[in-house]
Amino acid sequence: MTPEQFALELAREGFEPAVTVTREAGGMLGDHTHPFEAKALVLSGDIRIATPTLERVYEVGDVFHLAAGEPHSEFYGLFGVQYLVGRKTPTPAA
Repeated sequence: MTPEQFALELAREGFEPAVTVTREAGGMLGDHTHPFEAKALVLSGDIRIATPTLERVYEVGDVFHLAAGEPHSEFYGLFGVQYLVGRKTPTPAA
């Protein structure tokens, strides 16, 4: 999937326009959550994401998807990682 195709997919699914995120080689971000849903396409490098139910390495061309409030940790590969990410804030229940 190209970045352009990914951006179109995000728009169809109601995500905000994507932004590019770059993380340093060998870095990490311990357990945390986000108040938004995130869907990302890995552009370079790799990222290992660990949730309470799954741990997986995502490489170039892979898409990862995290629900709003989903606890996870992030570990950045030997060459760091760069990804394109769209965010979607949940709508409050009526």
